[in-house]
Amino acid sequence: MTFKIIKMKKLALIIVLLCINFGFAQTKEDALSDAKITSEATLKEDYKTVFKYTLPSVIKLMGGEEAGLKILEDTFSQMKTQGFVFEKAEVIAVSDIVFEQDQHRCVVEGFNQMVMNNMRIKSKSYLLGIYNEDAKHWYFIEAKQIKNKALLDMILPNFETSLTIPEDDMTTEPITE
Repeated sequence: MTFKIIKMKKLALIIVLLCINFGFAQTKEDALSDAKITSEATLKEDYKTVFKYTLPSVIKLMGGEEAGLKILEDTFSQMKTQGFVFEKAEVIAVSDIVFEQDQHRCVVEGFNQMVMNNMRIKSKSYLLGIYNEDAKHWYFIEAKQIKNKALLDMILPNFETSLTIPEDDMTTEPITE
């Protein structure tokens, strides 16, 4: 009798530990943390870290990691020569997490502030977060990209979601300082 009780307690402990290991990484706090890591990496021009948290199908569409990194480096280098400066990249909030099509998903609200050609650009934008069970972290894609049906079919075939994805909002103002 006591052997069965001990065995049941061990089984219960294993189940609890599994829930802890698989449950916590899928929280809003973890999505927020991973999004902040990605945002900070963007400011530091650490594109390898950005790619770590980028949906792999997007990287594949860019021609693979090496080609994608070169595209990012060249694009930002060219923008810098034109006076582009990233002033801020902040993560504001994470939506509730939903489980659909065998994925944990959320929407991440961000704020970016940039300068280019004597203009300050302020942008509220959104990321779609998809949790990767194998990597134990979140992948992100610009949420506005999923509104392009042709692109969506290439990166997330048969994608459907109940998440509300707001429109990006951008304002510009001349710098008069």
